[in-house]
Amino acid sequence: MKKWIIGNPDSRISVKMSSGSDLSPLCADVMVSRGITDLNAAAQFVRADALESPFAVRDMDKAVDIINEAVECEQKICIYGDYDCDGITSTVMLYSYLECIGADVSYYIPERSEGYGLNKESVHKLAEAGTELIITVDNGISAIDEALLIKELGMKLVITDHHQPGEELPEAEAIINPHRKDCSSSFKYLCGAGVVLKLIAAMEGGDYESAMEQFGDLAAVGTIADIVSVTGENRYIVEQGLMILRNTERCGLIELMKLAGIIDDNGDCKKITSDSIAFMIAPRINASGRFGSPSQAFELLMCDDPDAAAGMADSLNDLNNQRKAAENEIIEQIFSQINNDPAMLSERVLLFYGENWHHGVIGIVAAKLLEKYGKPCIIITKEGDVSRGSARAFGDFSVFECLTACEEVLLKYGGHMGAGGFSLKTSDIEKFHSLLRDYSLKSHESMPVYTIRAEKLLRASEITVKNVEGLNLLEPFGEGNEKPFFALAGAVIEDVIPLSGGAHTKLKLSYEGMTFYALMFRVKTDEISVLRGQKFDFIVSMTINEFRGQSSVEFMVNDFRKSGINQDSYFAANDAYEKYIRNEKLPDAYYKRMCPDREDLIRVYSAVTEKETLTDELFIKNDTAKINICKLKICLDIFRELGLVDMDYAAGKARRLRVNKKSDLENSKILRGLRSKWETKVVQ
Repeated sequence: MKKWIIGNPDSRISVKMSSGSDLSPLCADVMVSRGITDLNAAAQFVRADALESPFAVRDMDKAVDIINEAVECEQKICIYGDYDCDGITSTVMLYSYLECIGADVSYYIPERSEGYGLNKESVHKLAEAGTELIITVDNGISAIDEALLIKELGMKLVITDHHQPGEELPEAEAIINPHRKDCSSSFKYLCGAGVVLKLIAAMEGGDYESAMEQFGDLAAVGTIADIVSVTGENRYIVEQGLMILRNTERCGLIELMKLAGIIDDNGDCKKITSDSIAFMIAPRINASGRFGSPSQAFELLMCDDPDAAAGMADSLNDLNNQRKAAENEIIEQIFSQINNDPAMLSERVLLFYGENWHHGVIGIVAAKLLEKYGKPCIIITKEGDVSRGSARAFGDFSVFECLTACEEVLLKYGGHMGAGGFSLKTSDIEKFHSLLRDYSLKSHESMPVYTIRAEKLLRASEITVKNVEGLNLLEPFGEGNEKPFFALAGAVIEDVIPLSGGAHTKLKLSYEGMTFYALMFRVKTDEISVLRGQKFDFIVSMTINEFRGQSSVEFMVNDFRKSGINQDSYFAANDAYEKYIRNEKLPDAYYKRMCPDREDLIRVYSAVTEKETLTDELFIKNDTAKINICKLKICLDIFRELGLVDMDYAAGKARRLRVNKKSDLENSKILRGLRSKWETKVVQ
């Protein structure tokens, strides 16, 4: 179960904002919930009508002069990119522009096996090829040694980047990075493609119109893919770029949109949103750098032959399918590890490792498991003597600080608050795990809880087509401007309807006297069919469904749980269970409260059937005042120990086993151990 935080916007403020503008009441509520409490602030947020002069960025004028001189003198220029979507789109943008103005330009994007950014081997190759000017995009700010090598080899270097610089800057002719301490530009959160867009505009004398017209589509894709804040100037870039995408003439993007279903068989383009890019286009571009070569995506985005582009897009689609298969294979292996050693899930930070897991997807797997289990997650792939790892976290748990605390066994590491990567000797993995446990215990007595935020509790009367359509004003959504979620309290599940053979589910809900439908993707119908007639709370987003000329509001379920659950008590009890599993010291009184008696065990066992049942569903079925989640899990552990129940810990499911003889509960080491912890105290 995830923690819910539900906003409570001041209705007096939102009514005033709505009545004095064209904001829908629901849109006004969302703005107030997010701290936007007057119309001026609201207008400033939704109005994305300009970008600051590109020359406000430090060294922009120097970069323009150096590049213009190189073009005029017919010097060999190389664009040095990165293998992710932002890096590839940035490379295409600057390469295309320089090619159009007559430059002698080439590009170099390192393969993932070479590692991120400039490396000395590739620098030597470029020098041997006669390169005179290297322009980095989406990298370079940390390339101190490589920059010196470039200078020693007689080449010039211009860096364009958006990552945080260290205390020392590389030696270069110009360094364009909004995060420089001496950069006076007002907006700091551009991605690599956004920085390149500004450079191209500067090359055009500061004119954004031409730059946006030619490259706004790619800049939007790069910005969304890199998960930078979609506020301020990024909001403008994404908003304008999405409009350009609807009529793009770029064959590669057209073919990718066809594969994603954004463009239908008749060539009609459906509504393109930031979600369309984030979940359909960006993964296919990223797949080239993970399972093929980033040059494949580069060539696709440069292609002007529709037939050739279709074949290239198919290739990227195949690579993306390989990526999905590799992720699923790793996750299945991790699930097997968990079921062999369930205590793994009670760790403060989840750590999983395996042989030759594809290093291009371990970060994605870490992110998925973080969301599934609500804990920071680290995945390590053992590749011979040296292993590589990727970490993801949330809340106030810092990946970078964690890796720094473990640096004595790391060969290389980097990252920030929410994500990071590292390498280490394979023989040091267990030592790393020990250091990880020590750090998480010392730095976080209680680990952060994975949280979902809803803007407000919805009333049924507010759920109208007009009100929901008004939320479109908040688009484009993304980091820093997330799609709004809302809470429903006490909705009755009237029917559970299977979709796609039961792989997905539609719910018919009765809420405050009105009927609504809610979609649950990747939730199997047979897992929740028993919930008919019960009251549940939901966290949902909303969309407009068009059917036979009629419009209606439809919910997309993000999370749900039985009405009346006290989440603070749930998380406290679950925390106690995990501390017990980790053999951490608990207050003496806890052991008696978590130790089940015979009546508790009978009640839980009666709720388990021969059909797999979710642990949370068993919790819902029982009287939560008598059996909290801690005691429930201990009951299930006891039944598993005695061979009465089969547990799929990875999936959070229990299934009763058929047995031919009675089992004596006194044979349970778990039960005897718990009793001894508190009965001894009573005797004393």
